[in-house]
Amino acid sequence: MELNNSKALKTLEFNKIIDILKAKALTPTGREKCESLKPVTDIDEIRTFQIQTSQAASMIIKKNSLSLGGMKDIRPAVKRTAIGGILNIEELLHIGDFVQVSERAISYGSDEDKNDNFFILKPMFEALQPMKALSREIQRCILNDQELSDDASPELFSIRRSIKTANSRIREHLNSIIHSQTYKTYLQDSVITLRNGRFCVPVKQEYKGSFQGIVHDQSSTGATLFMEPASVVNLNNKLKELSAEEEKEIEKILARLSAMVYENEAGLLSNLEILTELDFIFAKGQLSLSMKATEPVFNDEGRIHIKKGRHPLLNPDTVVPTDIYLGKDFTTLIITGPNTGGKTVALKTIGLFTLMGQAGLHIPAGQNSELSVFENVYADIGDEQSIEQSLSTFSSHMKNIVSILDEVSYNSLVLLDELGAGTDPAEGAALAISIIQYLLDRRIVSAITTHYSEIKIYALSTDGIENASCEFDVDSLRPTYRLLIGIPGKSNAFAISRRLGLKEEIIEAAKETLSKEDKRFEDVITDLEISKKTVILEQEKAEEYRREAQKLKIELEAQREKLQSQREKIISDARLEARKVMQNAKNEADELIKEISKNMRAADGLSKADEARRKIKSKISGLSEGIKEENRPAKRLKTVKKGESVFIHSLNQRGTALSEPDSDGFVNVKAGIMKIKVNISDLSLDESEKTYTVNSRPVSSKVKAGKSMNLSPEVDLRGMMSEEAIEKTDKFLDDAYLAGMKQLTIIHGKGTGVLRAAVHNLLKGHPHVKSYRLGSFGEGETGVTICELK
Repeated sequence: MELNNSKALKTLEFNKIIDILKAKALTPTGREKCESLKPVTDIDEIRTFQIQTSQAASMIIKKNSLSLGGMKDIRPAVKRTAIGGILNIEELLHIGDFVQVSERAISYGSDEDKNDNFFILKPMFEALQPMKALSREIQRCILNDQELSDDASPELFSIRRSIKTANSRIREHLNSIIHSQTYKTYLQDSVITLRNGRFCVPVKQEYKGSFQGIVHDQSSTGATLFMEPASVVNLNNKLKELSAEEEKEIEKILARLSAMVYENEAGLLSNLEILTELDFIFAKGQLSLSMKATEPVFNDEGRIHIKKGRHPLLNPDTVVPTDIYLGKDFTTLIITGPNTGGKTVALKTIGLFTLMGQAGLHIPAGQNSELSVFENVYADIGDEQSIEQSLSTFSSHMKNIVSILDEVSYNSLVLLDELGAGTDPAEGAALAISIIQYLLDRRIVSAITTHYSEIKIYALSTDGIENASCEFDVDSLRPTYRLLIGIPGKSNAFAISRRLGLKEEIIEAAKETLSKEDKRFEDVITDLEISKKTVILEQEKAEEYRREAQKLKIELEAQREKLQSQREKIISDARLEARKVMQNAKNEADELIKEISKNMRAADGLSKADEARRKIKSKISGLSEGIKEENRPAKRLKTVKKGESVFIHSLNQRGTALSEPDSDGFVNVKAGIMKIKVNISDLSLDESEKTYTVNSRPVSSKVKAGKSMNLSPEVDLRGMMSEEAIEKTDKFLDDAYLAGMKQLTIIHGKGTGVLRAAVHNLLKGHPHVKSYRLGSFGEGETGVTICELK
């Protein structure tokens, strides 16, 4: 069922939203559909319409909008074929274009991933019928909106060929006349013209009797006659006959194409209905994206909660988002404050969002904004003084309110602007309170604006009613359009008057006339407003900090996982590379010993070769054992003392215990600059400073001291092969690292650069190397590499 309260739709400017929506539609039938849009009252229907809009917006974001350019309303033409009518060329072209639009739409709808969840729109695309045969035949037969193709039928091709031949013969004959010396004197000009479908030549008036032929036309002065020479009359007659045959054949072709249209009548009209619906839905999607709108959540319990709502007809660059809620803890919202437009905008936002939502349109508000389904919306907003009916503003408003109260039902939304205004303040306030109580007793959801203090006090003392105020910037004398729910608004009359230049003595005199109760009430309102603003500001800051903390937490988790993954990959790749090197070394050794064995003549020589082979294999196997990964888990702690060095496994970080475990097993640990609380099950003792491991053997700090005494800070690789140099350099780096050296000199010579490249390749990924560079002047330049250890 549609919500069809035309007065409320006009008052809340729903028609302006429809005008914006129509501009988004691409087809005449789509615009018709937009124009007829009305809010509905069935919640399931509303939710379906909302999902359609959401899916259309998603498809537009993913793959741009649905292209319906060139689509015309083909209903009149198709219906005419049903009664035997023959379509003209232009109508057939429109139908051909329509079929092509249908094919583009089919392609648009079918080009989806399996994971796409367009469960409402996809069946609509799938229901479209291609009708490619009709489209191809129209394209084959029609060149443009004025002409059929010669190949439209064999008969048309033959007739047009005969017409060309006849035209050629006539022109040849006429050319011989206009260039003949005999007729040159008779002719006004040497040209051939066409008059009434007959080929003629221009003859001077005075030679009419001398020139054999038929007059078909004359010039405006009468000096020139356009005459058909007698010798071409038969040829022109033949041409006319051929033209008539051409028209008949064209009529046959158009009748045949019209019959094809009739054969596809059901598919064409079905496609038109579907494409019209899709155009309408995608117009709603475009409107949603242009307004930065979201899909509201609907209920049927009278609850409204608009989050960061922006009135869609206000300037989006200047409008201030506002939160509005009612219908849960209270059914009536009383909005007070100065007459500057802010209160009315709040009312219109509530009403217009309700109408838009129930019409299947998204609303320009934050995610998960909530609206309720109402059977009717009533609005009395604005100055409706009627000169024609001699009604005052009060009378006009009261007439509307009487009509509303007569029709209103439980499941209605009522919006009343400046209730009780336009008459004696005391009587107006009393009347307004009675009307509010009438709506409250029937639990009718309502939002009402006023500036009467009596109504503010009444709202403060009555359950089911909540005060709200429209924030006002006294400095700029403008409303911010931000609604503060929970506190009544001030009139700000004195502050506004002061800003506008009213003398201070007049303002002070006005203040003196206020009663003490009025002054106290205004002071209470001021304190409430300040407190409310402070609370809202703090809440917004807290929410912003919470979002930032959540974002940082997610980024930290992602970074940690990334680092852990990279670390494991590097270790895995290194072990794999080491195994490959080891296997290659074994293979080369086997080949070498086989070659030696083959060339050995003596038995004892062979025995020695085998022994050498076994020694090499044994040595390589021992090396292989040194690079096997250790899967032994670190020994987790059961207790820890303050000051002990620990390793935090979940963070892959070293730290120092600041306390012993508490009753829940948590320990305060300092890791870098952070102090964190970690469960003892995540800790093990950090022994990295006590021992060093080389090929799985622990090396004590005494070894470190011994090495530092005997180890030279430079190594000379000149004259070595690359493999030998790399092995020596690698051992040199291990020894230097254990000895605590920081800078080393590797001498490789200048030569061809092969040895230098091999050394640099080793240093690039070595775990002990912090940086390296070629030597500078006085250090050996490119013949040495200076290496800095970690």
